Amino acid sequence: MDTHRTPRTRGFTLVEVLVAMTIMAIVAMMSWQGVDGIVRARAASQQRLEQVLRVSSVLAQWEQDLDNAQDSGVLPSAMAFDGASMRVSRRVPGGLQMVVWSLRGGTWLRWAGPVVTTASELQQNWMSSQQFLGSEVGQLRTLTGLSDWQVYYYRGNAWTNAQSSADPTQPNNGQPNGGQPNPPSGITTPLPQGVRLVLSFGEGSGFSGNVTRDVTIGPQ
Repeated sequence: MDTHRTPRTRGFTLVEVLVAMTIMAIVAMMSWQGVDGIVRARAASQQRLEQVLRVSSVLAQWEQDLDNAQDSGVLPSAMAFDGASMRVSRRVPGGLQMVVWSLRGGTWLRWAGPVVTTASELQQNWMSSQQFLGSEVGQLRTLTGLSDWQVYYYRGNAWTNAQSSADPTQPNNGQPNGGQPNPPSGITTPLPQGVRLVLSFGEGSGFSGNVTRDVTIGPQ
C-alpha cells in the first residue's frame, strides 16, 4: 500500500482575487492622485514664475523709457499722465521718440512712435499721441488683468499724483495739460526727480494687491 500522497496545490478563490484587485485599484488610484497633484503643483508654479518674469520684463521696459526721458525744449513736458495714458519723450539712437503707455480694458499697452530729428516732427508726434486709441499699428499688449494704475511724481521732497501735481517752481495758470500746467510759450515743465508707478491687479490675473515701482529721474 502506497502511503505517499502528492500534496494538493491550493489556488486563490474568486473572492480573494476580487479583494486583491480592489486593493490594487485603490492603491493605483491613490498613486495617480498623488502624481496628478505633483504635476498640477508644478504647472501652477511654472505659470506663476512665467507671470513674475513677464511683469519684471515689462517693468524693466517702463523703467528704461523713463530713464531715457528727454526734455526737448519744444514740448510742454517730456512726460504727461492723464489717468489713461502716460506719454514720454525719450532719447534713442538717431533722435527722439514718443512712447505711450496706456491702460485699456484691463490691458496695459505700449506704443512707440517713429524716431524723429526735428522740432516740428516731435511736436506733431506729441499732438498725435494725445489721441492714442490703443489700436495703433505697432502697439504691444504688455500685461493683462489690470484693474487700475496710478502715477506719482516726486518733486519738492514729496510725492504727488501726476494728474494734479505741478512743478512748484513753475506758475500754474489753471489750465491742466495732461496733469501738467500749461506753461507759457517757450517754457517747459521740468522733469520730476522721480516717478512712482502703482499697478492694481484684478481677480483672475494671478496676482493680488498692487505692484509698486519707483524710478529715479537723473539730471538732464
